[in-house]
Amino acid sequence: MLSIRHLTKTYRAAGEPVSVLRGVDLDVAAAERVALTGESGSGKSTLLHLIAGLDAADSGDIDLDNVRIGKLDDAGRAALRRDRLGLVFQQFNLVPSLSVDDNLKFQARLAGRHDATWHDELVERLGLSALLSRYPEQLSGGQQQRVAIGRALAVKPLLLLADEPTGNLDEATADEVMGLTRDLVARTGCGFLMVTHSARLAAMLDRRVTLHAGRVA
Repeated sequence: MLSIRHLTKTYRAAGEPVSVLRGVDLDVAAAERVALTGESGSGKSTLLHLIAGLDAADSGDIDLDNVRIGKLDDAGRAALRRDRLGLVFQQFNLVPSLSVDDNLKFQARLAGRHDATWHDELVERLGLSALLSRYPEQLSGGQQQRVAIGRALAVKPLLLLADEPTGNLDEATADEVMGLTRDLVARTGCGFLMVTHSARLAAMLDRRVTLHAGRVA
């Protein structure tokens, strides 16, 4: 479902080139749940940004369901993020002016794929029934992250990408959110690729991939 071959990415820092990715190869199957680990600076977040089309690789290929992301223009990459990807970040990135209910529906409505039955199931499974009329500022960190996860999965994406999604949460809340995410990913059948520093959370997924010095170790 996701195929990455020979991916490279170099940035410039203080005028000097810094090679972040040095030929990454990675496959994620449909419904597979993969943890991406590695030391700080190993390229984990960069890899997620390239998959999401938020940045462009220097060389190599990323294919999502036989769509070559590097060949898409800006509009094509935006459509990919809207229709086929779910994105969850450490900062939640909820729309502050929208209620919980409208935040949950936001991406699915943009994609023209709002499913009322699936929405209701997400609300129930994520424990958000009593919070639908609230706004993000009225929620705890764990509640905001559950909304962010629900919004990403509401569109029934091909692939859910998560970058340290529990980084701002305490351990007990992180475990709860991770368990919910894992179960809902299994329910949708989408692939799941999560960046994490936590060996405990990585062990909750099907497979662990480690980046070291810009390559899959």
